[in-house]
Amino acid sequence: MTITPPALSVFETLESEVRSYCRGWPAVFDRAQGARLTDEDGHSYLDFFAGAGSLNYGHNNPVLKRALIDYIERDGITHGLDMATTAKRAFLETFENVILRPRDLPYKVMFPGPTGTNAVEAALKLARKVKGRESVVSFTNAFHGMSLGSLAVTGNAFKRAGAGIPLVHGTPMPFDNYFDGTVPDFLWFERLLEDQGSGLNKPAAVIVETVQGEGGINVARAEWLRALQDLCHRQDMLLIVDDIQMGCGRTGGFFSFEEAGIVPDIVTLSKSISGYGMPMSLCLFKGELDIWEPGEHNGTFRGNNPAFVTAAATLDAYWADGQMEKQTLARGEQVEQTMLAICAEEPTAQFRGRGLVWGLEFSEPARASAVCARAFELGLLLETSGPQSEVVKLLPPLTVTPEELDEGLRTLARSVRETA
Repeated sequence: MTITPPALSVFETLESEVRSYCRGWPAVFDRAQGARLTDEDGHSYLDFFAGAGSLNYGHNNPVLKRALIDYIERDGITHGLDMATTAKRAFLETFENVILRPRDLPYKVMFPGPTGTNAVEAALKLARKVKGRESVVSFTNAFHGMSLGSLAVTGNAFKRAGAGIPLVHGTPMPFDNYFDGTVPDFLWFERLLEDQGSGLNKPAAVIVETVQGEGGINVARAEWLRALQDLCHRQDMLLIVDDIQMGCGRTGGFFSFEEAGIVPDIVTLSKSISGYGMPMSLCLFKGELDIWEPGEHNGTFRGNNPAFVTAAATLDAYWADGQMEKQTLARGEQVEQTMLAICAEEPTAQFRGRGLVWGLEFSEPARASAVCARAFELGLLLETSGPQSEVVKLLPPLTVTPEELDEGLRTLARSVRETA
């Protein structure tokens, strides 16, 4: 398939230079269903990006679309601040019955705002309020959002520079395998905590992604996560897991930390929690941490009721019977086999991942962008990640069929060969 870039006109003349994804995918998209998008010229693309993980159940999922249309047609509440509504009640009851109670998770639910960074800001604010301390520890190559508090615990230098002011009260520590296994886990972190001369202010919390998505698909081992939780308990620090991209089933279990058997003090969710790609986020925390005063953390768009509707429908349709996790792990094995074959032919590449999030890293960073560009020409949407954009990132919908997954993986392999 040969694709001719469209005349983007108004996008180039009126829209800000800050736009990014459209530069790598020079098409004007018009329709989408399942794992495919169609541009205005009728070209079809297989989507292995899934809205940066916001479309785990595909585009315009028919089950969720039906629930949404029915709700709108009966004039259900759209905007509700934090008022009690039937849609919010249905979501909360479903979330408790389908997700929290079966996992014995003791969380209160907070609706902090529509985006992932809203949830992170709420988590950081709550941790500092509970502990009465300012410092928060994050990890090398972390990404937690683009607002100031979230940027302060983000590692990427380019994104941090966009803040325009000093980013304070955040301290980075080495992520799992940062030293290629040559240094014992948390040796530096624990030494700083215990040394009165280290200059490290006692942290209120530690924030971590179990799989660093934007950082390059860096996968933390289960034993590393358990050791981190133990360190937090011993040192009186709260453990925050940012599950914004890796939650909602991306790694297999609904929460990405389930495999490690840990129970974080605070969890942030967004991206695919609405199921349909609509803005929605949650900040979950243990009941004893709920020391907020009414209105102390607020926001106009916390009550996106159509998102509550599709979120509840998603949980009922995909998480009530336990099959989604099994399917995702099976699809992950399919990806892993292809990755093994690609790396056997391509000595400059290596891969890593879990469930249906995978990264293919090249020793020459520019190669990853070239692979993604060639994949687009062949009708496959892929993005890069990592501090130098050196990793090809795969985030297909969890509902992708085995045939679609095979098609996309064959296109990826072809793109690697044709950019050698």
